[in-house]
Amino acid sequence: MHTVVDASDARALAEFYRVFLGLRYRPGDELRADGSSADEDWLVLVDADGNRKLAFQQVPMLTRPTWPSHEIPKQMHLDLRVPTVDELERHRRRAEQLGASLLYDRTADAEEPLYVLADPAGHPFCILVGRQ
Repeated sequence: MHTVVDASDARALAEFYRVFLGLRYRPGDELRADGSSADEDWLVLVDADGNRKLAFQQVPMLTRPTWPSHEIPKQMHLDLRVPTVDELERHRRRAEQLGASLLYDRTADAEEPLYVLADPAGHPFCILVGRQ
């Protein structure tokens, strides 16, 4: 149905992925004029066709993963594919402008260049040049 990501600030993390991936909120999850929504504990992002893509669940506390150290494991991560190295660079810059931080640079790998970044909550995710 969708991937659920825990967050100590579900709205902020949903907003990062909404902007970064070009998604929109499921009807009812959008921010109201007063800055609230019907449910701040569970937010769902959908694509242009209304298909669920990601959900965000509010949790009282979340310890940031320490990847690449395994002291606190990453637990899960998203792999996002782009078609070219130019797009890889563009999306890295966009992600960082939205609050992501670079964890690992493997762009010298001619077979599958990639970046591992952490979203604002610390969840690692990969952007890679890949084939279908």
